[in-house]
Amino acid sequence: MANKGLQLLGFTLSLLGLIGLIAGTILPQWKMSAYVGDNIITAIAMYQGLWMSCAFQSTGQMQCKVYDSILQLDGALQATRALMIVSILLTVAGLGVASMGMKCTNCGGDDKAKKSKIAMTGGIILIVAAICSIVACGWFTNQIVRDFYNPFTPVNTKYEFGAAIFIAWAGAFLDIMGGGMLAASCPKGGKSSSRYPKSSRPPSSSKEYV
Repeated sequence: MANKGLQLLGFTLSLLGLIGLIAGTILPQWKMSAYVGDNIITAIAMYQGLWMSCAFQSTGQMQCKVYDSILQLDGALQATRALMIVSILLTVAGLGVASMGMKCTNCGGDDKAKKSKIAMTGGIILIVAAICSIVACGWFTNQIVRDFYNPFTPVNTKYEFGAAIFIAWAGAFLDIMGGGMLAASCPKGGKSSSRYPKSSRPPSSSKEYV
């Protein structure tokens, strides 16, 4: 069935989105030092992520340091970290629920309407997870742009977008696409005609009463 293929495609996209969200959350390249002003040529490139900051030297060596205190971090970084973790957990939960409602699995019973509703619920959870990650990435992106164009920010502390934030964006959009496909497997409400059982007896002919 086409519906089964749509569910399988949505599940696959959501699984790829989960991989992207996890990779984007772990990688430290959420923002990188911007080469502007007198900082065009430098021997060290600075990276900052959700969990650590790294210094990449021109010799090829990279040194990373995990953030010592959570309370010392700015609010945008803390909110981004929390939303990304919530997004990953919701994506895992959504994939688990959707797998029970997919037509290609034996979980959730044999009732097709019930399984479709379970798959739709999993898709909705995946959409909520994608929204959390989109809000997180958008918040962090806005903070980078505001600091970059702030005239009071020193030139040597300006940052631009890193590779990890783009990976997180891609994971979020894959997640929302997969969740939308799974949510589209909602059963159609065309069962009203089956409420009244058809009579097995043929209508009596008027000639019998003549």
